[in-house]
Amino acid sequence: MKHVHAFTDDALGDLDALGVAQRIASGEVNAAEVLDAALARLDSVEPAINALVVDDRERARSRAAGTFDGVFAGVPSAIKNNTAFAGIATRNGSAATPDVKATENEEFSDQFVGTGLNVIGASTTPAYGLTATTEFVDREPTRNPWDTDFSSGASSGGAAALVAAGVLPLAHGNDGGGSIRIPAAACGLVGLKPTRGRTAPSKMAKDLPIDLVSNGVITRSVRDSAAFLADVERLSPAKNLPPVGHVEGPGDKRLRIALVNVPITGHLLDPATDSALNETVELLESLGHSVTTVPLPVDRSFVDDFADYWALMAFGIDRLGKFTVGKGFDNSLIDPFTRGLSNRFLRRFYRLPFAIRGLNRGTKAFIGLTRDFDVVLSPTLAHVTPEIGVLSPSGDFDEVFDKLTRYVSFTPANNVSGTPAVSLPLGQTPDGLPIGIHFSADMGAERTLLELSYELEAARPFARIQDA
Repeated sequence: MKHVHAFTDDALGDLDALGVAQRIASGEVNAAEVLDAALARLDSVEPAINALVVDDRERARSRAAGTFDGVFAGVPSAIKNNTAFAGIATRNGSAATPDVKATENEEFSDQFVGTGLNVIGASTTPAYGLTATTEFVDREPTRNPWDTDFSSGASSGGAAALVAAGVLPLAHGNDGGGSIRIPAAACGLVGLKPTRGRTAPSKMAKDLPIDLVSNGVITRSVRDSAAFLADVERLSPAKNLPPVGHVEGPGDKRLRIALVNVPITGHLLDPATDSALNETVELLESLGHSVTTVPLPVDRSFVDDFADYWALMAFGIDRLGKFTVGKGFDNSLIDPFTRGLSNRFLRRFYRLPFAIRGLNRGTKAFIGLTRDFDVVLSPTLAHVTPEIGVLSPSGDFDEVFDKLTRYVSFTPANNVSGTPAVSLPLGQTPDGLPIGIHFSADMGAERTLLELSYELEAARPFARIQDA
């Protein structure tokens, strides 16, 4: 195991974001000291994990000398480099995107810093967030701090690596097919995908027929995820959704939980994932919840429908990048995986109306399950995080795409349906790599997920990389 972490006895300590904010508010430390600690940690691990693509420390230092408002006032963090943040070029993990600094924040960036966070830079993301590993064709991959031979997941892989390594208490992620939950599972973190509309939409996805993308954060504690949602809600209450409020601990209600333990591809779970899932079932039942194994509410056609729709986004980048990405877009620098996905769309473009219809049918079936049960339980992924290179964007497209489909079997249904879901680090492989367990619920039911997450965190405290 090649562990990399920066936890030490400094202004950050081993505190979560709320703990750091409370330390600042008490006067024990100030925002500048906390920032300096985060930057020192960054410098100590960054050559090994390669998780920050834009270092914006000087502007962060200027902000640290001022004042902050919000639940995380003065806490250092990072924005994912597919989201516009004034003064940083939104490169989307691709050399094809022009190196032009954004002149203004997009809506979610304002929500993010509105909670008091001080952005130190932009975290890595694979090209256009289209795959489940943060690897590139023209630079070093982002590596998993638990073992640098392994993937940190994606597309919020840089965010997860920074949080897991102890550089930052939390970081921005967004999720269009599992891109908060996948890296959270790979790196042993809490990854909550909010209900569609709970946070501001992604600029690139909001006008598509089905908006798959939700913005949120990746954290080391349930209470940080809860506090972030509560503070965003305080600033920007979601329309047409029940309020979450500030969730501060477990709920009293014993839940009816549906267990889905067969990947939609029909392949078996790997032994370590299967074992972690069964142990979670035993834990839930010992806490008084009822768990019932249920069949998948959607059939195998959902995989092809989702893939065809996902390929539409690659086509829009590859063939229409000057309009969808921006002036200066250079199609000749598109990576092989994005081009392969775009070509898949060209071969199957006639299926798009059928794919959208199929996804909408799948949404009805999945939401029906969430209304029959309080929570749906599954693994986050069908197998443990792969080694670097297995899902390389420079590999044969058909082979990589097949591996990707087998790996990401459980998360996309929540993006299509818009329902909330969370990955919790409740398992480990015999070698000590994290395994994420996945919980989802009905539209607007983040409170249910957070209360259950608090209960599970207390019953089985999450493994810490500094103790490994």
